[in-house]
Amino acid sequence: MTQLLQVENLETKFRTADGKLPAVRNISFSMDKGETLCIVGESGSGKSITSLSIMGLLPPNGEISSGSIHLADDNLTEKTEEQMERLRGNTLSMIFQEPMTALNPVLTIGYQLREPLMIHKKMSKKEANQSSIALLEKVGIPNPKEKLSQYPHELSGGMRQRVMISIALACEPSLLVADEPTTALDVTIQAQILDLMKELQTELGMGVIFVTHDMGVVAEIADRVMVMYAGEVVEIADVESIFEDPQHPYTKGLLDSVPDVDGDVQDLNVIQGSMPSLDEEISGCRFHPRCPFATDICKEKEPPLFGVTSNHSSKCWLQEVKTNGEPNAIARS
Repeated sequence: MTQLLQVENLETKFRTADGKLPAVRNISFSMDKGETLCIVGESGSGKSITSLSIMGLLPPNGEISSGSIHLADDNLTEKTEEQMERLRGNTLSMIFQEPMTALNPVLTIGYQLREPLMIHKKMSKKEANQSSIALLEKVGIPNPKEKLSQYPHELSGGMRQRVMISIALACEPSLLVADEPTTALDVTIQAQILDLMKELQTELGMGVIFVTHDMGVVAEIADRVMVMYAGEVVEIADVESIFEDPQHPYTKGLLDSVPDVDGDVQDLNVIQGSMPSLDEEISGCRFHPRCPFATDICKEKEPPLFGVTSNHSSKCWLQEVKTNGEPNAIARS
């Protein structure tokens, strides 16, 4: 496989009245062309900030304070805003969670579809119009020619999300970032959108970063999974290993909190406590206040990202115990 994206030691901070606070803490990961990497975790774990850092779309008080993001041969952290504008919607594209706020309410669907084609592909308005119709057909929108003259509010939520996908894919990007694109949709439409994205990914050969908190979606679409907690990567592995052999207590907690619809009625498992705030200083492992397996070293010393296998890593001191020949406490639970 050919490497598409390489993120190294990325740290993203926000300027606040209390100083600069880290939202993403020294994370590193990579992905290959054609691969789907799911980033999972609770709200506040740093999933969306990681994706916005890659896109260069941080809010005004956000900044990448250190690290690098390489997309193929381009170091995105060294690009000017003008250079990033040439990449966004072209080589690099994004689908947002809520299409009603992502689409411009005062511009027609046709205008918003034509714009990236005319800017990045240098098409004429007539050529862009024909391509827009073909794009809407590709994402399963009926009567696409009529839809070009409509406004976002005239379409259903599922149709708006399909329009967002068609805009994101208009210039056939090499990397698509999807930030919880199906959260606001009902399960039937969600399944249709996921199937559509997988079909288009196979057709175009693009890499996909899919940000979600839904482990059911992860099981369906992921090749690899990166679990984040409090701005850090705590586990990363192929999707089978994450579901069948989770090595971090937080990952296990996320999986245990998914209801078993086929089993008997039972109490819903939850991870006790809550995500720490950005300004909350925690010594040792940032998950230890909520961890049922925490020991003294967890409270005193930050764990490294241990290698479980060549394709599986876990940021947990229990992994050191396991590598010393003792069974992991998670596996015994």
